[in-house]
Amino acid sequence: MSAIDIASCPIHLGLGATAEVEPRFTGDLSWYEGYAARHRSDGREGRLVSMHSFDASWTAWEMHPTGAEVVLCTAGTLILSQQQSDGTVTTVRLGPGQYAINPPGVWHTADVEGTSTALFITAGEGTQHRPR
Repeated sequence: MSAIDIASCPIHLGLGATAEVEPRFTGDLSWYEGYAARHRSDGREGRLVSMHSFDASWTAWEMHPTGAEVVLCTAGTLILSQQQSDGTVTTVRLGPGQYAINPPGVWHTADVEGTSTALFITAGEGTQHRPR
């Protein structure tokens, strides 16, 4: 057993209560495509556990159609915005140790104050993005 940096190598939680170390995170679309291909058989039950630090607001909205996403702030301040089905946008300010849940099918994005870090537990199957 060895210590693994979650910001570098995320975790996949799969069927049968499995946990697998993922390859080094590159931050580009090809990494996510590879992740989807590796764990396609887990379908909507698979979860990606990752940690990211941000020093700028997100430039896109995202949506996970098949499951909820947990966003746990571990450092700094993260302002999470969710666009409801009627088009209204709600926001919540998260500080260290606080979390929010993005329900399935809800578009969301985030703003940051300074630098912030968050842990994400994501049902990633079918994730969609659109410009902000």
